[in-house]
Amino acid sequence: MAAPRLFRLRAEVASNPSGPIADRLPVARVLVDTGVFHLDQKYDYSVPEKLSDVVVPGVRVQLPFGNRETEGIVVERVGQPERAGALKAITKALSPHVVATPAVLDLIDKAAAFYCCNPWDLVRSAIPPRVGGVDKEIPVAHRASQLSRSRKPTVFQSFKPFLSSHEQLSPIVRDLKNTGSVLIVAPNERDVEKIIESLSSTFNNVLKLSSASTREERYRNFLLSMQLESSVVVGTRSAIFAPVRNLAAIIIYKESSPEHYELRAPGWNSSTIAKMRAENESLALFLTGFTPSVRVAHEIDARTIKYVIQRTQVNVQAFVPSDGTLLPGRIFSEIKKALKKGPVLFIAPRKGYGNALLCSHCRNVALCKCGGRLSVASKGLAPTCVHCGTAFPIWKCSYCDRDKQYLAGRGIDRAAEEISRAFPGFPVVISAGDVIKESVDSKPALVLSTPGAQPQVNGGYAAVVVLDAIRFFSHTDINGQERARELLFETASMVSVDGQVLLVLDDSHPIIAAIARWNIAPLLKRELADRDELMLPPSVSSAVLVTDQAVAPAIVSGLKKALQDSRLPNTTRIYGPTLLPKGQAKIVLHVSHGQSSDLAKILHELQRKRSISKKDLLILRIDPYSL
Repeated sequence: MAAPRLFRLRAEVASNPSGPIADRLPVARVLVDTGVFHLDQKYDYSVPEKLSDVVVPGVRVQLPFGNRETEGIVVERVGQPERAGALKAITKALSPHVVATPAVLDLIDKAAAFYCCNPWDLVRSAIPPRVGGVDKEIPVAHRASQLSRSRKPTVFQSFKPFLSSHEQLSPIVRDLKNTGSVLIVAPNERDVEKIIESLSSTFNNVLKLSSASTREERYRNFLLSMQLESSVVVGTRSAIFAPVRNLAAIIIYKESSPEHYELRAPGWNSSTIAKMRAENESLALFLTGFTPSVRVAHEIDARTIKYVIQRTQVNVQAFVPSDGTLLPGRIFSEIKKALKKGPVLFIAPRKGYGNALLCSHCRNVALCKCGGRLSVASKGLAPTCVHCGTAFPIWKCSYCDRDKQYLAGRGIDRAAEEISRAFPGFPVVISAGDVIKESVDSKPALVLSTPGAQPQVNGGYAAVVVLDAIRFFSHTDINGQERARELLFETASMVSVDGQVLLVLDDSHPIIAAIARWNIAPLLKRELADRDELMLPPSVSSAVLVTDQAVAPAIVSGLKKALQDSRLPNTTRIYGPTLLPKGQAKIVLHVSHGQSSDLAKILHELQRKRSISKKDLLILRIDPYSL
């Protein structure tokens, strides 16, 4: 009887030998997807001779790490490892194509240090997943070295009224295209499509880089952007990392948009990355929008960004809102005049029908037993709780026991009902929610839209009406005023040259004069002065930590102790913890701009220590959109 074989664990089985090691530069320094926050350094691997020709800087490889196979990006080939000892060998090259240039890898390192994250968190955003069929379809091209350029000043280009902002990019691109390729980063897919439509008739090699594309299209365009001598690459925020060949300039479209902030950790901002990249690669950087963000305004005030604006006059009228009415009496005649010339655009602050239900008698807010407020989704429907969805077909006020309802917080659907009754005989077009109209005819019509969903019209609207305009300025977060300014300027720009902007707003509000003169500078200076006085961003740099409520007091105590012991920069200010929903708490840190990198190093080390101790990482955001 044969002797039984010993049972061997799979982990004990040695892998097949990779063959002889490369004669020339036998060591590859690799950025590895370790899956562990604190294991973020580069690792040395030996390069098998059979892979030597394809394992070049910027190529994706598969390699062993711990007890598993994972992915990495080759950073460089060297003659000797940093540490003595046997090296593991690269298993295989996942693709023959270079997917990251040395400049992009350097950018990822600098951004990771700034945002206190593992570099691979940025690689996931920067490099799209490979598609084998596309790898075979596109020939491997030699990567040319980047041309040396002289650094140009960063510019904020303000858009003019009476012309689509997408069309205003063409002359900027035309001027920049003579020097090389141009990269345009837009906030969302809708803007990307409009920009491409505007540029494709004028320029060749316009490529789209967007997560909304198919995997094949995105990866194909990503590779093509590295091979075409001259191209215009248009994409959403992840495109800021694209290794575009012969790149000369970056344009950030609508730079103040919150959609330029990545939702996933570490919450990077495409404008910040663009600034780093422009400095690293000596690129021209154009920030665009109707009004600059407060952060950019701070740099304009410091003269580190050049502000370019074309002053013009816009016909603006303000109408003081009457209690409870959608449209003040005096505005009707102006709308009727405009409807004789063409379509009129109405901007409503809210979607839906009735966003809050009140008792008509005592004006108390109608609430569900769960604490949620009641809303009405459409005319004739019963009130429904916005939290638990409970319907109230027979509703009575819990305070006075009356049943007469008053709908507060008009949504766009209810506004459409009232406006269509006020101006009968005109077609009504609604652009909101899941049904967004890209354009409308230039015939007289009542066009209603929520912010960001405004349809385009050739020649502009005969009038633009902003309903309940004060609502746009009533948001409590730190950038509420910034969003309102951008929205009102963008909406006003859609009027025709001889059209009117009609604001349902108190006539003393400063936004009226700003739009009329197409000059936002006085409002920006006022807000910057307020923030300077209160020591709020952008006067200071900020960091926000979010953790469990049970842990937050200990974190704050540790930070205060570090400040007392001079381990934190002496300009650091610690606020919180502030309780958040779902058992979380928020800690806010402010520090002077000159010491922001010192604070970032300490916060990065805090995260590394928590990772080593197998504690949950803090949710950390550096210079976030909102505090």
